[in-house]
Amino acid sequence: MKFLKSCPVILLAVLGLLLPGAVSSALAAEKTVVIGFTASRTGKLNVEGMRQINGLNLWVEQVNKAGGVKLPDGTQVKFVAKDYDDESKKERVQELYTKLISTDKADFLISPYSSGLADAAAVIAQQYNKIMITTGAASDSTYKKGYTLVYQAYTPASRYLTGALDLLGKLDPSAKKMAIVHEKDKFSTDVVNALKAYGETKGYQIALFEGYDSGTTDFAPFINKIPPGVDAIMGGGHFADTTTFAKQLYEKKVKTKMIALLVAPPEPKFAELGEACISVIGSSQWEPLAKYSPETAKAANLEYFGPTVADFVSSYKGKFNEDPSYHSAGGYVAGLILQKAILKSGSTDTAKVKAAMDAMDLMTFYGRIKFAADPKNHGLQVGHEMVYIQWFKDKQGKPKKEVVWPETGKTASAFVCPVR
Repeated sequence: MKFLKSCPVILLAVLGLLLPGAVSSALAAEKTVVIGFTASRTGKLNVEGMRQINGLNLWVEQVNKAGGVKLPDGTQVKFVAKDYDDESKKERVQELYTKLISTDKADFLISPYSSGLADAAAVIAQQYNKIMITTGAASDSTYKKGYTLVYQAYTPASRYLTGALDLLGKLDPSAKKMAIVHEKDKFSTDVVNALKAYGETKGYQIALFEGYDSGTTDFAPFINKIPPGVDAIMGGGHFADTTTFAKQLYEKKVKTKMIALLVAPPEPKFAELGEACISVIGSSQWEPLAKYSPETAKAANLEYFGPTVADFVSSYKGKFNEDPSYHSAGGYVAGLILQKAILKSGSTDTAKVKAAMDAMDLMTFYGRIKFAADPKNHGLQVGHEMVYIQWFKDKQGKPKKEVVWPETGKTASAFVCPVR
C-alpha cells in the first residue's frame, strides 16, 4: 500500500479494475466544447457584429453557469468561445476559419455577421466537416449549394421586406408605385431582388431600382433619381449606409407614404437620428416586444426551449447596459440551437448533432426554429418569421419603437410618413 500511495497512476489503475464505473465517471465528468467564429469587431459591420458577439457570449456564460449540458453518460459539457476579428473583410474569413478548426480545434462553428462573410465561412465548415450555425446571415443562396452542415437562424432574405409591402397594402390599397435603392452587396441584393419580384406579382410599378456601392456616404445622386409620387421607398443595406440614407431622405424632405429599410431601423442606436427616424419602418428578426412564449408554443403544438423574452431582455440589459437588438438575439439563439441539438442527440458527435438539427422544430424567445432538410435547400430557415417595427414619438416627443406587423403580434398600428 505504501508503494501504491507513492504511485497515483498505479493506484488509479488498480481502482479502475475494482471500480470501473466510478473511475470512468470521474474521468468523463466534464468536457469542454470549443465554439469558433470570426467577429466584426472593427470595420463597417462592427455595430451589428458586436451585438451578435454580445448575445453569443451571454449564452456561453449562462449555459456554463447552469452546469452546461448533461449527456446520458453523465458528462457535463461546458462551452468556450474562440474568435478572431475578421475586420468586416471577406478575404480574412476563410483563413481565420481554417485556423479556428486546425489550430484552435473548434468543435462547432458560428458564422460571422453578414451573408457575404457567412457564405465564405460555409465553404470551410463543409470542407472540414464542421457544423456551422449562421446568424446575422439571411441570403437564401448559401443553402442552395449542396451543403449539409450549415444551418440558418435568420429568416431568409427572400422574405425580409415582402411583409412591408403587405403592410403598405393594408395601410393604403391604392398604393402601387415604389422606389428601391439598395447596397450592392450579396445580402441586400438578394433581399431587393425578391422584393421586386414579389411587388410585381402584387401589381406594383417599380419606378426606380438602383444599387449603390458599399461604403457610400452621399446618397444625393440616388435620392434625386426617385420620381415624385412614389408610395414607398425601400432598400438600404447595413447599419452605417442605411442610417445615412434615412437621414438624407429626411434632410431632402422626400415625400412618400412609407420608408422601409434594412438592418438599421431596429437597432436602438437608430433613435439617435431624432426626427429623421420617425415613421421609418424596419424589418427585424426579433424585437424585445415580441410575444413568443411557452403559451404560444403550446398553441402551435411546439416545444418551448430556453429563456423567456423577458428573461433574455433583462439579463442582456443587466450585462451590457443597453436594449438587445435582433443581432443580439441572433447571437444568443445560435448558441441555444446548438445546446438543444447536443441535449437532444445526447452527444457532441457531428453526425448525431446534425441528425438532431435536421429534425429540430421548436419555439424559443426568438421565435420558431425549423430547418429545411431536403438536399436542394438544406439548412435554410423555414420556421422563423420577420416582424416589422416603426418609429413613433413617445409622450415626451422622443423616438420609440413599436411592432406594427404582422397584425397578430403588433403593439401599435402603423402610420404613413408625415409630410416633412
